[in-house]
Amino acid sequence: MKNFGGLLLALLLLMGASGARAQKFGWVDSEFIMNKMPEYAKAQLELSTLSDTWQKEIEAQQKDLDKLYHNYTAEEVVLTEAMKKKRQDEILKKEKDIKEYRNRQFGYEGQLFKKRQELNKPVQDKVFEAVEKVAKKKQLAVVFDKSGDATMLYTNPAHDYTEFVLEELGLGAEDRNQPGPKGPLKTVAPPKTPVDPNFESDSGTPEPAPGTKAAAKPVRSTKKK
Repeated sequence: MKNFGGLLLALLLLMGASGARAQKFGWVDSEFIMNKMPEYAKAQLELSTLSDTWQKEIEAQQKDLDKLYHNYTAEEVVLTEAMKKKRQDEILKKEKDIKEYRNRQFGYEGQLFKKRQELNKPVQDKVFEAVEKVAKKKQLAVVFDKSGDATMLYTNPAHDYTEFVLEELGLGAEDRNQPGPKGPLKTVAPPKTPVDPNFESDSGTPEPAPGTKAAAKPVRSTKKK
């Protein structure tokens, strides 16, 4: 997929520019999106088949090399110096051929690398077009790729537009990006604070329990005996 890593600097510049209005941004997971696409799975299967075929060819060549070396060590004592030199050169050439073949098939910019680019490019272009459409619909100034070069130390799900891209590709889940159910508002009554009937107030008289009448306080008689 096209590299969004360089857009990080652009976002920081946009956000830090004096007088610049707030810019909307979001992120997607291109690897997750492509793994949902049938054409991507087909491409990976073809690459795996090619890789297995080339690996088996290398293993067959390695067996031939092992055989040459085994025969040489078994017959070395009876070989002349010229014959030894010829056998050694043959072994070295075989080793070189295997190494070159391995690099040609699996090395940097080798056949597997080129084939991967060839098969993945149509899928990547399709994803990029979908991302571009979502960015325009949602009015996003910047879109990051979570699985790309940009290091995402934290991602807020509120800015995740991966599912919108999947919807644009016809692969969205029915239970995603749907409005929540609406219903009547419920008023929750505040909890009542329980009162211990044995708790004594500052006056030394127990506080009455809620819903009960306070006991009458005894009245002292002022009449002298």
